[in-house]
Amino acid sequence: METKVEASQKAKPETATSKGLEMYEYELHQMRSAELRRQAAEERLAREAVRSRRAARREQARQAAEGEVHTQRPRRHLFARAW
Repeated sequence: METKVEASQKAKPETATSKGLEMYEYELHQMRSAELRRQAAEERLAREAVRSRRAARREQARQAAEGEVHTQRPRRHLFARAW
């Protein structure tokens, strides 16, 4: 007894045109896959560039803040406490 898959494979014989079409679809799939990989790599590179620029800005701001003079006394409250 044959399975449904075996029966369907016998029902449609492989011809030169169907084999060529399958090859064409496979090549399209390969090209699309390669294109998606390229896009993903470009997006990763762009995110990495954004992160590095952000980190550089933070570092620059930190160094600028170190140069400023800060007193060690605590800030006074704006309003007096109600006792």
